[in-house]
Amino acid sequence: MFKTFVRHLFPRVVLERNLRISYTFCLGGLAFTTLLLLMASGLLLLFYYRPGATEAYRSILFLEEAVHGGTYLRRLHRLASHCFLVLIMLHILRVVLTGAFAPPRQRNWLIGVVLLALAVSEAYTGYLLPMDQLALWATQTGMTLLESMPLGGLFKAILVPDQVGGALSLTRFYIMHIVLLPAGTLALCALHFYQIRKQKGLLPYL
Repeated sequence: MFKTFVRHLFPRVVLERNLRISYTFCLGGLAFTTLLLLMASGLLLLFYYRPGATEAYRSILFLEEAVHGGTYLRRLHRLASHCFLVLIMLHILRVVLTGAFAPPRQRNWLIGVVLLALAVSEAYTGYLLPMDQLALWATQTGMTLLESMPLGGLFKAILVPDQVGGALSLTRFYIMHIVLLPAGTLALCALHFYQIRKQKGLLPYL
């Protein structure tokens, strides 16, 4: 699967007709490129961010005030996260409108839906990390909505064992944001591209 993933990203031969702008608009490829940008900018942010209840906000202030290009880097990461969500939603909308979710591609459709859920979760967990007032209130609102759903109380107890912005909750959001969710997203992207190659590429659905 890994070899297929690499071949999908860097094919040795590309047909001329596949280079033309079509109804797919390469939304999946743009979303994956944005994901790579998110990972690169997030990795640079890790050099300055300190995941502590009292240190997180100070590290953000230090990044923006004392680090050359720090404000640009943080805004780039945030803008890329917005673009990533928009591109995934447009990609799924294109799949729905063209009927590309129909057999034999229903498995890839499910993978895409799970990738959307992971992207939303990634954005939500990252929202708390700056530990400013907006992040605390937004996370608290999200936890209140989650608690109203079936099994929401259980998930809230796992994500927020102490309180929103507490030491344990921040640590869990931090680990999910930089390790668990990115690893799951990359694994599903590899499987997603593998399924495309296995199904002989992007055949027209219209």
